[in-house]
Amino acid sequence: MSSLALPPLVVLGPTASGKSDVAMAYAGATASTELLAVDAMQVYRRMDIGTAKPSVGDQLAVRHHGLDLADPSEDFTVAEFVAHAHEALADMTARGVRPVLVAGTGLYLRAITDPMDIPGQWPEVRASLEARADTEGPDALHAQLVGLDPLAASRMEPTNTRRVVRALEVTLGSGRPFSSFGPGLAHYPPVRFVQVGLRWERPVLAERIAHRVHLMMQRGLLREVAALLEEPGGLSRTAQQALGYKELIAHVRGECSLDEAVDTIIVRTRQFAVRQERWFRRDPRIRWVHIEHDPVAEVLPVLLSTTTS
Repeated sequence: MSSLALPPLVVLGPTASGKSDVAMAYAGATASTELLAVDAMQVYRRMDIGTAKPSVGDQLAVRHHGLDLADPSEDFTVAEFVAHAHEALADMTARGVRPVLVAGTGLYLRAITDPMDIPGQWPEVRASLEARADTEGPDALHAQLVGLDPLAASRMEPTNTRRVVRALEVTLGSGRPFSSFGPGLAHYPPVRFVQVGLRWERPVLAERIAHRVHLMMQRGLLREVAALLEEPGGLSRTAQQALGYKELIAHVRGECSLDEAVDTIIVRTRQFAVRQERWFRRDPRIRWVHIEHDPVAEVLPVLLSTTTS
């Protein structure tokens, strides 16, 4: 079967699950394969260590899409990412290349696999909501969303400030409930994408996350954050919310010690991984592989089977 006839492949899972290593192994074992990173923070240039962006060597070995699309001073939207992703997918298909999507950001993935009516933006409304989030906390905004759009509120964690703010921005700015845009994330119609998920026992994944955070620090994450803060444009509000960056920015500004910042990164990254897993687990179209020890050895055969099945 030619790569042109093969459906796009998605390798997904929570942070530190090993999905990037699995995707690289698949690309190395097959012909005419390129990778599309589906990650809300890897789109930012010079945010490399903290986002676990593929290394220069990996990018030279296998062509990657979806990386370095915006400066850290910019707010990059899901609509902009989807436009880039569809262009990249069309280009790969035209060249007979099989796309492999490496996905950690669930909303970005769904916006690619399932067409959505993506609402516009209302910057002034968003700025007001973000200011309220800083002073009142996300729970207050979520309570407001419950009153305006209970369906949308039921689909997100009250502590997920970014999603709650976005839902309220759209609801208040457009005059339409956020949940009225598109068929909704609770619907899972058939799609042409083959999706394979990596699942670890949570205590094991928690240890992998801690190890990766310490490795990022050894590789110079603090220097990376300090350099970004010194850039003329600084970091946009979106970029500042990236795990690892937000906590180290607080340290650089003297708000906490380095050890406290690192401990907070680990805790928040573990919490984020749980939210990622919950998001993906709702999708019945995903084939899950439970990992015991080695994600490449245990998942690669499953991926290779999609080439011959």
